[in-house]
Amino acid sequence: MMKLPELTLPQMLRERARTDAQRIAIRQKDFGIWKPFTWAQYHQRASHFGLGLRALGLPAGGHVGVISENRIEWVLAQMGTGLVGAVTVGVYPTSPTNEVAYVVGHADIEIMVCEDQEQTDKLLAALPDLPRLKKIVVMETKGLRSFAPEVRQFITTFDEVEQLGAASSQQAIIDDALARQRLDDVGLMIYTSGSTGKPKGAMILYRNIRGVVPGIVDRLELSQGTTHLSYLPLCHVAEQMLTSFVPVYIGSQVNFGESIRTVQEDLREVAPTMFLGVPRIWEKLHAAIHIKLQETGGLRRALFHKAYNACKPLAEKQRSAWSAADKLTFAASYWLVFRALQNFIGLRNAHVALTGAAPIPPDVVRFFRVLGVPLIEVYGLTESTGMVTGHRLDHVVVGTVGVPTLGVEHRIADNGELQLKGDMVFAGYYKNPEATASSIVGGWLHTGDVVREEQGQIKIVDRLKDIMITAGGKNLTPSEIENTMKGSPFIKECIIVAEARKFVGALVMIDYETVGKWAEARRIPFTHYRSLVEHPEVRSLIDAEINQGNQRLAQVSQIRKFHLLTKELDHDDGEVTATMKVRRASIYKTYAAEIEALYQ
Repeated sequence: MMKLPELTLPQMLRERARTDAQRIAIRQKDFGIWKPFTWAQYHQRASHFGLGLRALGLPAGGHVGVISENRIEWVLAQMGTGLVGAVTVGVYPTSPTNEVAYVVGHADIEIMVCEDQEQTDKLLAALPDLPRLKKIVVMETKGLRSFAPEVRQFITTFDEVEQLGAASSQQAIIDDALARQRLDDVGLMIYTSGSTGKPKGAMILYRNIRGVVPGIVDRLELSQGTTHLSYLPLCHVAEQMLTSFVPVYIGSQVNFGESIRTVQEDLREVAPTMFLGVPRIWEKLHAAIHIKLQETGGLRRALFHKAYNACKPLAEKQRSAWSAADKLTFAASYWLVFRALQNFIGLRNAHVALTGAAPIPPDVVRFFRVLGVPLIEVYGLTESTGMVTGHRLDHVVVGTVGVPTLGVEHRIADNGELQLKGDMVFAGYYKNPEATASSIVGGWLHTGDVVREEQGQIKIVDRLKDIMITAGGKNLTPSEIENTMKGSPFIKECIIVAEARKFVGALVMIDYETVGKWAEARRIPFTHYRSLVEHPEVRSLIDAEINQGNQRLAQVSQIRKFHLLTKELDHDDGEVTATMKVRRASIYKTYAAEIEALYQ
């Protein structure tokens, strides 16, 4: 097992700056130019920011919030906070004011670091309900002058805080804080997305961070030469583990693009050796390739299908077991077709690509593996500090999440629930002892996920609370049905209705971009989302896709009737979480009339 130093993340950053001072730690893209920062610069700027926070009155053990898209200032704020012995709390930049106010208030945040005026406005709107909030630090100063003088006293800029720290001669504060810092100190609070209620603040210890890293590095075969593009929200544990935890411990490189909107372009420029995509990202890339194929000529399309079908048997076959004929078939397909598609999505240099955080349609995983993208499925929770199972790179069983990583003990309870033990199991929920007691029992983390073993690998069946029982007494796992349907590039979301019902019904949301391209190719007129959905030919298209999906399901699980949603599910309407997880209870309530109509 890989042996890490007995150091906390901030202590490790100081060590990394000492041993690897001039190596590139981070690259940040601004105005089209990639600017490098060494480990020494990373540590120095984080130290200055931390000392600036102390000068603003942040006490040891205080809480600092960050609400921003991914950029170097995010990790500088996080590491600076840690270097002076305080705790970082991430907040989703897509969250509306009420959700931001809840997390900032519940987490007892004293200083809030905001990306821009938009995020600052959310806090200012909730200021009367946030008595503990003393200061707002803003990264981008555009629009700040428009604030009234009485508001301006609450606000300072990121640069000013850094300069404040650089001007102070208080390096002893950091030395003292790091000398006293222990692995059992809380380093980070990550709020769950709250798909069934209010978000809960998971307290992550430095021991948890150090405990999860060896398993990730070993399973994904990462090294100092690994490069990563950071774009998923840093307030989520999945991005934290690959942007903050792993790079600081092993010295690998992180790249921050210009914006979440430029990910595709940034990917092509960085060509990272590792790539993390949540299922929705892979589904979008799958749909983008599907659209590209629709737009290309008939000869190219035929060539793609010939290459794809020839390489299909290789998707789950270990490379070491490939015959000479297999190698020849893939090489020909790669140079003729797949190489261009890998370049198109920016993953030609990917040594490993991973999907996690939610279930993914198995057909989507197979699709990318056929193309030669080494996509594996991994599993983890906020409460396990990230990834705790995953496929070995040379042994992939599509539809499973692999086997436990180094340092993870696991067992399957009588009700099928996966339970975990190890240094990566979190300390508990902030100010919520009841939820902590039901989550960690006798040192075992109760994941709430029902699993079974398949070919020696773990397969996630569903959330324990989501399993449905039909009127006929049959147990159904909605995620299996939903994921089968979402394997279609035309279906973006599928929400199953089956609890105490005579048959399985569904609410279906189309993929506007893919269906739109399909409609344009057939000269079907539409002006907006609703007019497209309500076209009879679109209904027929989705009907055919569902019938195709039904053929892969047991009869009791097949969708008999469905309703096409005439608007996209929206975070602001409370229909999905910040991580785009469906809030079932909210959707069932909103669409109660449409659901009842399915059973008339």
